[in-house]
Amino acid sequence: MSKVGRIVLMGYVKRQTLLLFVHSALHTGMPSASQMVTNSYIQGTSDIPLLDKTMGQCLDETVERFPDRDAVVFCRDGVRKTFAQFKEEVDQAAAGLLALGLKKGDRLGMWGPNKYEWVLMQFATAQAGIILVSVNPAYQALELEFVIRKVGCKALVFPTQFKTQKYYDILKQSCPELEKSSPGGIKSKRLPDLSVVITVDSKLPGTFHMDEVMQAGDSSHMKQLRDVQRTLSCNEPINIQFTSGTTGSPKGATLSHRNIVNNANLIGMRLGINKQDYRLGIPAPLYHCLASVGGCMVMALHGSSCIFSSPSFEGKAALEAVSREKCSFLHGTPTMFIDMLSQPDFDSYDLSSLRGGVIAGSPVPPEIMKLVMTKMHMPEIVGVTFGATLLANAEEADRWDG
Repeated sequence: MSKVGRIVLMGYVKRQTLLLFVHSALHTGMPSASQMVTNSYIQGTSDIPLLDKTMGQCLDETVERFPDRDAVVFCRDGVRKTFAQFKEEVDQAAAGLLALGLKKGDRLGMWGPNKYEWVLMQFATAQAGIILVSVNPAYQALELEFVIRKVGCKALVFPTQFKTQKYYDILKQSCPELEKSSPGGIKSKRLPDLSVVITVDSKLPGTFHMDEVMQAGDSSHMKQLRDVQRTLSCNEPINIQFTSGTTGSPKGATLSHRNIVNNANLIGMRLGINKQDYRLGIPAPLYHCLASVGGCMVMALHGSSCIFSSPSFEGKAALEAVSREKCSFLHGTPTMFIDMLSQPDFDSYDLSSLRGGVIAGSPVPPEIMKLVMTKMHMPEIVGVTFGATLLANAEEADRWDG
């Protein structure tokens, strides 16, 4: 523990101990009560400097390095975008959002399963300074109304339906005015901030279709987008993620570009992404940071490829995606890995391309960790405990040592 101010969080060591070390140097040099506090960061000495970049700047730089490499692959939907293609569509979508009247600082809720449009909106909003609100795709009317009102969403994006979730009908329970509204002109009594609703598949009353958004921006909106980007700061909020709500109402955690970029940077470095190993299997949900930050932001910063196996988790689909797309890494929760290991035809999948990944969300039984390392060919698995989302990514000590 020689580094001053270093924070280490160990989760999945042999005895499943948890160690939190905060050097006393973090508590020195604090301003007196009479001084004005202008910065809330407490930052100790580290070998790795923190990045002062926006999400959009990271994506722009990575596109220059890997224009023809896969950025995202959605196996179930047959969607495959290179970094160059993805960047072009992100800018089109960002200009389209500005054309619809959204502006820097507005909140846009993304509500739905793992679809290309989710990632598209994640980076389009970041480019335009619009704050993305990650909405749990399982939310029902009261939960949805709570989060929209809590953060003041001006826009909401969703598919019309996924499995038993009829998103349009659920929204109408809180916003009955939707059906008779003109697109972009919603005036709701219960959701007073909401004015724009975008559907990613079918065109429905009161909504814009995603194709309309992509076509809405013209050269003037592209210029407006560039002007906005020059005003963006890495310290500004860009994402609100809600807690699960198991012990009370969900609480919105506001994240800045700096939060997300540096978390992703450390994750990518810990994984050891390089020109041979850069394909990430992502069966985890995009509304959760494991996929949106540990997957998509790592992609935008380190040039990795995000392989999404299915709209919601399916063990068989995840194994198929790893085998077909030759993933080097796989991110998931302990229950996801247990499900994959339990597939009757598990041994028929070629997982030899795997060498590591992230397992997070809850404690991992030692026997499961050993099976992941041996049967799934993942000797370099990284464990992230529940607290790591508060502290960003842990350092060397979070590797399982067998």
